[in-house]
Amino acid sequence: MGMASILTLAFLVFVVVTLYKGVVTVPQSMEFTVERFGKYRGTFGPGLHWLIPYVDRVARKMPMMEQVLDVPTQEVITKDNAMVAVDGVVFYQVLDAAKAAYEIHNLEYAVAQLAQTNLRTVMGSMDLDQLLSQRDSINSHLLTVIDEATTPWGLKVTRVEVKDIRPPQNLVDAMARQMKAEREKRANILDAEGFRAAAILKAEGERQAQILAAEAEKQQQILEAEGRKEAAFRDAEARERQAEAEARATTMVSEAIAKGDIQAINYFVATKYVEALTVIGAAPNQKLVLMPLEASSVIGAIGGIAELAKSVNKAD
Repeated sequence: MGMASILTLAFLVFVVVTLYKGVVTVPQSMEFTVERFGKYRGTFGPGLHWLIPYVDRVARKMPMMEQVLDVPTQEVITKDNAMVAVDGVVFYQVLDAAKAAYEIHNLEYAVAQLAQTNLRTVMGSMDLDQLLSQRDSINSHLLTVIDEATTPWGLKVTRVEVKDIRPPQNLVDAMARQMKAEREKRANILDAEGFRAAAILKAEGERQAQILAAEAEKQQQILEAEGRKEAAFRDAEARERQAEAEARATTMVSEAIAKGDIQAINYFVATKYVEALTVIGAAPNQKLVLMPLEASSVIGAIGGIAELAKSVNKAD
């Protein structure tokens, strides 16, 4: 092979290598920064690009997707002098590849250190109870501070999460005892409230029972009063009828006497006589009754009553 052939082959190889070096393929979610003689010239987005070989070169390959960075565990002294171990995680995304490449050296290390220092600052200004109960506010505060600090680097911090807060063991035991005491206190309060509610219900039931009993007694008294009223009315009606009967009898006797009927006089006298004997015989302190009367007089009076009854029947 001659010298010309060797030179031609070398030239062809040089051309192929040069063309290969001039073709740049950028994958999706990536951006390449391009330098010309060491100076930043531009940024290649995803796709096929050309550059001048031996003059331009790809300097930094920056991922544009969201990335996750662990914040190492560190000890933090809280406002109330409690020592706690804290770790977290930071989510960030590169928005400007040129700034991320040239504004900060070792981007991930810088973000981690920034997260650690701000985590220590924010938590050191809070009490332990606030650290354990206000994680959302801590995350929001850290997100605002870190995002503002990383904006000049072409980054966007999307989330900051505190993963774990570990107080010392003696403090954990004290918190457990406090929680137990608090639960016992709430249980005692609930028991007391239950007893109080039961007593109130019992008193209310007794009061209701007394009200019902009083109403029943009142109703009974009303019924008894109604009964007594009805009985008095009937008794008065009976006495009225009896008085009317006695008045009629007296009238009839008076009319018979006026007519000269001796039997009527005998009826009137015998009736009063029998009534007087009934009263004397019913007296509880009388064991013996002396009657200095002639039997014929009584019999005569009774006979007069019989004759009067006969006469009345005949008249009817």
